[in-house]
Amino acid sequence: MRHTRTGPARRWLRGRGRPALRIRPGSDDVENAGRRVLLYGVLPFWFVPSVADWVMHRRTHIEETTGVRESAVHLLMMAEAGLPLTVGLVAKINPLVLSLMGGAALAHGATALWDVTLATREREVRPVEQHIHSFLEVLPLTAAAITLCLHWEAVRGGRGAADAWKLVPKERPLPAGYLASVAAAVGLFVALPYGEEMLRCLRARPVSSRYGPARGGDGGAGPGP
Repeated sequence: MRHTRTGPARRWLRGRGRPALRIRPGSDDVENAGRRVLLYGVLPFWFVPSVADWVMHRRTHIEETTGVRESAVHLLMMAEAGLPLTVGLVAKINPLVLSLMGGAALAHGATALWDVTLATREREVRPVEQHIHSFLEVLPLTAAAITLCLHWEAVRGGRGAADAWKLVPKERPLPAGYLASVAAAVGLFVALPYGEEMLRCLRARPVSSRYGPARGGDGGAGPGP
C-alpha cells in the first residue's frame, strides 16, 4: 500500500498557496478587533521603544563602559522577542506555539533584569531609559495575552487535535505584504541599529567608565568595603 502522508516540508509549501487572512474593513466584533490591535498596534509599537533604547545607549556611550557584554545581552533579548514573533506570524497557533511564546516572554523578562543589573554597574541608566525598558518588557506579555484570548481552544489543549504539539503552517496565512512589511521593519528598526551598536562596541578601545571610576584601580585591587 502506498504511503501518502504529507511531510512537514510539503505541508509548509502547500500552506503558502492558501487564501490569506483578511480583516474585514469596518468589522467591530471582538475577534477582528483583537487581531487589529495585535497586528497593527502592539507589533508595530515594539519598534518605537527599540529605537529609543538604542538612542539612549549612544547618549551614555555604551561602547566606553559595558561595551560588547551589554550589547550581546541586547542581541539576546532581540532574539527572545523575535523568535516567538516569527513563529506566531507564520505558524498555526496551538499549545506548542503558545508554550513557546510564554517561555520566551519569561526568558525575556529575566534577561532584561540581567541587562539592567549589568548596565547600572558601569553606565548611567537614566530614568527615561528605565521607562523605555518598561515598554520593552511589557510588550511581549501583551502580545502573548492577546494571542491567548484569540486562540482559547489552543489554551485548552487543542481539543485533541493531532497537530496540537507540532509546528504547522497557518490554515489562513497572513497577507504576504504584511509579513514583508514586518520583516523590513525588523531589519530597519531592530537589526540595523543594534548591529551598529555591536560593531561600535567591538571597535572601541576598553577605557574607564564615564559614569564612575574604573574597577580595581592601577594596582589591580578590588573595590573597598
